[in-house]
Amino acid sequence: MEHKLKSVLSGTGFYLLLAVCLIAAAVSGWYLLFAGDKPAEEEAPPTEAVSAPARDVYVPQPEPEPEPEPDEQEPTVETAAPVEVEIVPAMPETEVDDTPVMAEPPQLIVEPLKGEVLMAFSVDQLVYSPTLADWRTHDGVDISAKPGTTVLAATAGTVSSVEDHPLMGTTVTIDHQGGYTTTYSNLQAKPTVEPGDLVTAGQIIGAVGATASAEAAQSPHLHFSVTRDGEAVDPGEFLKS
Repeated sequence: MEHKLKSVLSGTGFYLLLAVCLIAAAVSGWYLLFAGDKPAEEEAPPTEAVSAPARDVYVPQPEPEPEPEPDEQEPTVETAAPVEVEIVPAMPETEVDDTPVMAEPPQLIVEPLKGEVLMAFSVDQLVYSPTLADWRTHDGVDISAKPGTTVLAATAGTVSSVEDHPLMGTTVTIDHQGGYTTTYSNLQAKPTVEPGDLVTAGQIIGAVGATASAEAAQSPHLHFSVTRDGEAVDPGEFLKS
């Protein structure tokens, strides 16, 4: 065997073997060169089909349906939530006094005149009267003054009377608010006011005279008295109010 192998490798056999090897190497190289670079289109198609690029195809679209016109509805009016009202029991009807109320100015009081008091007010004790020569009450105050001295209304009011009193002489009486009445006696014969006249505080109503026969024994003076609802009131207290 070894001898045959030597005979083959020597001489012509060697060259034949070499040629076969070269051919085999050449075939292997050609296969590797050309079979590996085979074009892609010769390869087997992939299992999944390749779709052709899409073309722009016009597909008619359905026309949109017209929107329904809104129904004309009456505007809604929001109603307020109900309010709970407390029911107050009715009060019994009472008679209404519809007499108009007149505003009255504040009462201003002044002294009818200034002078010395000859005889004070006294209704609780008797005082002696030099003219009548007896003891009696004295419902006013006698204020000394010269004849002709002006006498003023002590406060605003209405002249209720002007008279010639048999004992107290010429006398003017004035009614005032609050039930008060002032009286001015022993005046001159003709006062400056008449019944019904409205007078103000400090208005001249007459002058000091000598007409009071019941007080003729005294020096000239004004007899001034005050009543409230017919009851005698101390003139000194009235003038201070």
